[in-house]
Amino acid sequence: MDESGDVGAPVPLASGRTADVWALPGGRVLRRYRDGGDVRAEAEVMRHLRRAGFPVPRVHHADGAELVLDRVPGPTLVEALQAGTVAASGAAHILADLHARLHALPALRSTDPGVRLLHLDLHPHNVLLAGDGPVVIDWTDSAEGPPTLDRAVTALILAEVAVDAAHPLAAAAGELLSAYVAVSGSPGPLAAAVRHRAAGRAPHPGLLPEAAALVADLAAALPTSPDRRPPQPSCEPPPRSRS
Repeated sequence: MDESGDVGAPVPLASGRTADVWALPGGRVLRRYRDGGDVRAEAEVMRHLRRAGFPVPRVHHADGAELVLDRVPGPTLVEALQAGTVAASGAAHILADLHARLHALPALRSTDPGVRLLHLDLHPHNVLLAGDGPVVIDWTDSAEGPPTLDRAVTALILAEVAVDAAHPLAAAAGELLSAYVAVSGSPGPLAAAVRHRAAGRAPHPGLLPEAAALVADLAAALPTSPDRRPPQPSCEPPPRSRS
C-alpha cells in the first residue's frame, strides 16, 4: 500500500517467524504480520534511523499490521555465507560494525547518554547485502537500552543455532559466533539476553542455558586488556568476500 492506499498486485516473496513479505510493483515490498498488531512504532524507529543515516529500508506506508518498504536487492548475510562469498570473519565484522554504527546514534526518546536504540534481533537473516552496503531489516523487537544487551542477544542467537545439533547451520553458526565475540568483545549481560529470548522469541527455549554457557566460555577466553573497547563505527563498508 502506498500513501494513496493502492497496493497494486502483491506477489508472495518470503515468510518469516511472524510476518509474510509480498513483492509490490515499483520496487517495494509489503510486510504483513500474521497475528495483526500495529506497525507504527516500528516504522517510527526506521524513519528515525534513516534520517540519521543508518542503513534501513525506506518506509512508504505503515498502517495496522502492514508496512510498505523499499525492496532491497541483494542476498541475506546467511545466503552469502552459504554461497561462500562472505567468510565467517567478514560476517562477524559486518554484524559488529552495524552494532557500532547503530549504538553511536542517539536514542529516539531517552536523553540518557548510556541508552541507545537496540535492534535485539540482529543476525544474518536480518542483514541484506545491497550494492552499496549492508541494510538491516525487521525492527519488530527494537527497544531502547544499553548497547551491551544488543550485542549479547546477537551472540546468544548465534549460539542457539550452534548448540542445536539438528540444525543444518550449526557448525557455521559456531564459527561465526567465535569470530563475532572475538571482534565485538565480551557481550555483556547474558542473563538479560536469555530473559529476552525466553519471552517467546527463542524457537527452542530449552537450548538457552547451553547457548549462554557457550557464549560465556568464548567471552572468558578473550584476551584481557584494560584498553579493550567495542568496535567503533567504520567509515567504509566491512569486507564482504574471501581474500
